[in-house]
Amino acid sequence: MKLLFVGDIVGRAGRKALSDHLGRLVGQYQIDMVVANGENAAAGYGLTAPVLKEVFASGVDVVTSGNHIWDKKEILPLLDREHRLLRPANYPPGLPGRGTGVYETAGGIRVGICNLEGRVFMKSLDCPFRTADVLIEELRQATSVILVDFHAEATSEKQALGYYLDGRVSAVIGTHTHVQTADERILPGGTGYLTDVGMSGSMDAVIGNEKGAALERFLSQMPVRLEVAKKDPQLSAVLLTIDDDNGRCSHIERFQLGV
Repeated sequence: MKLLFVGDIVGRAGRKALSDHLGRLVGQYQIDMVVANGENAAAGYGLTAPVLKEVFASGVDVVTSGNHIWDKKEILPLLDREHRLLRPANYPPGLPGRGTGVYETAGGIRVGICNLEGRVFMKSLDCPFRTADVLIEELRQATSVILVDFHAEATSEKQALGYYLDGRVSAVIGTHTHVQTADERILPGGTGYLTDVGMSGSMDAVIGNEKGAALERFLSQMPVRLEVAKKDPQLSAVLLTIDDDNGRCSHIERFQLGV
């Protein structure tokens, strides 16, 4: 099967890049399932119901997220109702939403998705490694095709989780930093790996935000308000070819597509 994972959708520019390119990619590569990180899809911070609906309408099957999923409170009830929307699984118990799901392609292939958040330079959450041990074992009861979105800051933590889960999942794909890395590979156990898939949003920007405000913040060290940039939208994504039977990744290819 072929699975496309789209990097962090940032604001209107990211949603435009998605609508401009996704349909063509699905047809060209005969993609079976599309997963996208949508935690910044609504004005660059968080997610709302109308924006989530727009993302699904563009052709995305499952939306993952990260630390910004909590930014807009109106999404909280939807986290419980919408099974195609995931949040990191290693937050404390009792919060809205779920961190894993099993989804079926049009051709009947079952795909497990696991969403985790890192701890290095981020919040002190439950250990993503030990959380993965439990959740991946549960997913493997349903399918051998498993994708992990690891929403983390530190390259070292992402690489460590990739090796930790090698041979147990089909792919570990990093999100959060908004800058696509050039280290895509298949690990020895057959797990596809990419430290960060990158951002879908304005490339005429500082990780999706207007350059002027970002520069002023760095130069003045003042809490300057950041605005989401709109020019030069680009789609960042990674294509995975996965064996339906054993869940091993046989091919990994990253994209950056401008308008």
